[in-house]
Amino acid sequence: MKRRVTTVLAAVAAGTLLAGCSGGGPGADGGKISNDKIVLGVLTDLSGVYADLAGPHSVDAVKMAVDDFRKKYGDKAVSQDIEVVQADHQNKPEVANTQAREMYERKKVDALFDVPTSSAALAVQTVAGQQHKLYFNTGAATTELAGKTCNPYTYEWAYDAYMLAHGTGTAVTEQGGKRWYTLYPDYAFGQDMQAKFSSAIKAAGGTVVGKDPTPFPSDNFSTFLLKAKAAKPTPDVLGALQAGGDLANVVKQYQQFKLKDAGIKLAIGLLFDTDIKAIGADKLTGTMFTTAWFWSLDDQARAWADRFKERTGQRPTFVQAADYSAATHYLEAVQKAGTDKAEEVSKQLDGQQFSDFFAHNATIRKSDHRVVHDAYLARVKDPSKATESGDYTELVQTIPADQAFDKPSSACHLS
Repeated sequence: MKRRVTTVLAAVAAGTLLAGCSGGGPGADGGKISNDKIVLGVLTDLSGVYADLAGPHSVDAVKMAVDDFRKKYGDKAVSQDIEVVQADHQNKPEVANTQAREMYERKKVDALFDVPTSSAALAVQTVAGQQHKLYFNTGAATTELAGKTCNPYTYEWAYDAYMLAHGTGTAVTEQGGKRWYTLYPDYAFGQDMQAKFSSAIKAAGGTVVGKDPTPFPSDNFSTFLLKAKAAKPTPDVLGALQAGGDLANVVKQYQQFKLKDAGIKLAIGLLFDTDIKAIGADKLTGTMFTTAWFWSLDDQARAWADRFKERTGQRPTFVQAADYSAATHYLEAVQKAGTDKAEEVSKQLDGQQFSDFFAHNATIRKSDHRVVHDAYLARVKDPSKATESGDYTELVQTIPADQAFDKPSSACHLS
């Protein structure tokens, strides 16, 4: 298998390398910042099914955080050199493992960000623990990262399968969708989603009458959809637990095979604006979903999203917004610690309470490094009510931080 070569963004022209500044900063003596440089790595899907929801624009989000850090601190920044590097994990855990080692060891990355695809994220988490380097997950949903596989070097910043399931699974079941048939991708993300949705559905008084693991990635779900349509008893709900390009294919084929006409409503486990655009808002109008954030949530979110659009030409997904948030908090922690040593940076992060444009009422739990924050039950807006292109989402209900995420897992031991 040919592996793609890690792309290094020298970032001088783009302004993400803090060079040419003079004076101050705790790291100005060169003694506290390793290699006299802070290196942020974005390990993502640059060309596959998750490239739109993360991908190149996740790199842009981290670069934007670096630029804003430079503007804030100038020559008082903890380091005068900050570099951003990127790599493509191709949604394969073995590639993610190799790329993470390459970035930590050869590129001297201090902290990694993003990593959609749960199997890839679990591989990166292992490497981060071995290398004693920080990893901020924003793209993967598996709860194992803050559960049985947790380590002191991994932070879960944006969302997880519990948040998604106990928002959408609970709400749809309580509204009458008692019998579910679920389709889930057959890898760590889908398996965790299936387990968490089943638990939430049962707790709300529903049942899962059928479930099928599906290949990942895939463009043909016809066999599984026809099986769900023919199931007895007839399900009330088809739970599509895919994401990105796979989700778009499921939804299009759900419509093609007329499951709605058979009385089977659609529920989606994880939905991004990029998915709504690919599928068509008119085809998803009224569909409920749970999200960590959306760009039109409030004035603060919109202001940041406007800046992001000016830079990239597109509105951000919540993964990209989380990348900016995580990178900003990492850099602020380095600034406070006066060093990029992972253990010292973690001391600044652990237990921190904050509210920023992305995470409201947030706490970085010291016990498992799960960032707990408000989440949102939302629905796809009728296109006739959209105020501009890309205005897809309307808020149904805010889920308070202490309800949005599960309690710390007894399987996680960081000390």
